[in-house]
Amino acid sequence: MTGLKDIDHKIIFELLKNSKQSDRQLGRKLGVSQATITRRRKMLEKALIEGYTFVPNWEKLGYELFAINFVKIKPSVASKEKYQGVRQRGLQWLMNQPNILMAGSSRGMGMDAFNIAVFKNYADYDEWFRKFRQEMGDLVDDIQSVLVNLRGKEVLKPLHFKYLAETE
Repeated sequence: MTGLKDIDHKIIFELLKNSKQSDRQLGRKLGVSQATITRRRKMLEKALIEGYTFVPNWEKLGYELFAINFVKIKPSVASKEKYQGVRQRGLQWLMNQPNILMAGSSRGMGMDAFNIAVFKNYADYDEWFRKFRQEMGDLVDDIQSVLVNLRGKEVLKPLHFKYLAETE
């Protein structure tokens, strides 16, 4: 991370491991005062940290399905003249989908956009897919999904940000 002091870098990676730890605990771990940690954390919260969250156990929360959806936008609506309106409509639709965790433009596999979502079960996914086709179908050529069973034994490494901190 360019432009950050060494202590900032260390704070970020410690928070990735456990954002719940106090400034005092963090200071002890990094060998600096609580006041230094508090001051640096406030600066980082303004400049870099978008928020604090936790990573739930999806299965225990009642989610069975993790979906990675790839979308191919119709070339006719991706024109320079229509782009802003189409983008705004897509953004508004996405922001009203609480099960979508992340979405954006993408490149590769002939697709233009992606989203990552969780669903209680296949029926919920199927209903979301049907509504997507109804509400956004005039903009979309194709949608392809990769579905992951969150209840199975095949999730070998669960989604968590702490793994990023282990690269340091």
